[in-house]
Amino acid sequence: MTRQSIPAAPPCTLFLFGANGDLVKRLLMPALYNLSRDGLLDRNLRIVGVDHNPATAEEFAGRLHAFMAERDKGGEGTAKCLDEKLWARLAKRLDYQTGDFLDPATYQALAKRIDTTRHGNAIFYLATSPRFFPEVAQRLGQAGLLDESAGGFRRVVVEKPFGTDLASAEALNACLLKVMGERQIYRIDHYLGKETVQNILVSRFSNGLFESFWNNHYIDHVQITAAETVGVETRGAFYDSTGALRDMVPNHLFQLLAMVAMEPPAAFAADAVRSEKAKVVGAIRPWSTKMALKNSVRGQYSDGRQGRKRLPGYRHEANVAADSQTETYVALKVMIDNWRWAGVPFYLRTGKRMSVRDTEIAICFKPAPYAQFRESELERPKPNYLKIQIQPNEGMWFDLQAKRPGPELVMENVELGFAYKDFFKMTPATGYETLIYDCLTGDQTLFQRADNIENGWRAVQPFLDAWAQGGEVHEYPAGEDGPEAGNELLTRDKREWHRLG
Repeated sequence: MTRQSIPAAPPCTLFLFGANGDLVKRLLMPALYNLSRDGLLDRNLRIVGVDHNPATAEEFAGRLHAFMAERDKGGEGTAKCLDEKLWARLAKRLDYQTGDFLDPATYQALAKRIDTTRHGNAIFYLATSPRFFPEVAQRLGQAGLLDESAGGFRRVVVEKPFGTDLASAEALNACLLKVMGERQIYRIDHYLGKETVQNILVSRFSNGLFESFWNNHYIDHVQITAAETVGVETRGAFYDSTGALRDMVPNHLFQLLAMVAMEPPAAFAADAVRSEKAKVVGAIRPWSTKMALKNSVRGQYSDGRQGRKRLPGYRHEANVAADSQTETYVALKVMIDNWRWAGVPFYLRTGKRMSVRDTEIAICFKPAPYAQFRESELERPKPNYLKIQIQPNEGMWFDLQAKRPGPELVMENVELGFAYKDFFKMTPATGYETLIYDCLTGDQTLFQRADNIENGWRAVQPFLDAWAQGGEVHEYPAGEDGPEAGNELLTRDKREWHRLG
């Protein structure tokens, strides 16, 4: 986004519930700083932190400034030098409201902070513990803060996790829809704010070359991986009650799956795009308990090392039960039962304490139909992959076989493609900039709709039910790419994981 090509968002009062939490200081405020840097925030935007800890507006701004200055030394999504003049202008927009999320008086105080004389617009961002989502939404409705009849928009942003299973997701959706309309709800997934994720749609639907072979006639299988080198860090208590499946699959990984597998929308409008995404996630085959166990692998990292650094096992992390059976790695095989993808398996994996940080989609094409090179040393050519890397080296690559120079017929795997950094000027970003701007301007294209959320949990529920009845949690040393059982999920199908990195 650049100042020259995109207008500033309309004026608004942005309320950040959970203002003292990590999400606000690590991601939301840096994103708002970047939007301000790019001239995309209206001068009448006001940002109000809401939390139970007593503080003044100056103290709130001071804490955020201290974190931004420290983060300036190399954190994700930050510039190399904090512009103090720019920060000073942004700090003037900051205010703070001390209040209990469950106290009606808090919402009466918030109502007085909305500038109804100029615009009446308000966004309520729930950067809180998930247990407060229904409580805050209900009290916003009771206080009349979601009523748009007097003019001005009223919107609610809900972070993940959106439920912990199908029943809880349905209940949360029902609670939200009692007090507001679907067009007021912005269920946010920061993966969709990444440039390379958005580029999947552009690459697919603006290049005729791709659409001609984007189907089961030419694609053998699809792999989607989100590998992390970090452990649970300070999130032990949360993670031990959540696990890799709930934390990553029904949101992040299924959103990537939907981008790859959706049908072309009639237009690039919010409802059209979200309808196609909901359809394809809804077409994921619901496994029986037996098949869910067969088509899933759970893993948990044990003591290991990265280079010379020793890494503790998951059960040795802070706030994790000594006998925990929570998975830190999961690999799944899912099938999409529709015309385009019939017979094409989608393999998904995510894990912590793996060898490299890598989020990628690897699309494997069917081999050439005739082995002309059977007399050479290479009896069977390697499959061609289209690799879309979301992070850290954003870009897209296609690998193919080429003859190595020389008198003998020797084939070599070569890559064609581009890295974003080589073609575009990439300003520091957290991934939230686009999503916050879209929320301010009312564009819901990159936000999940109720049916998409529920379809995702409906596809995940068989795995949760099967694991509740049994199944092994395989150990893998920290610093390695998951348990051997994760590899066997593919080798039994005569396939293998695309090499990470």
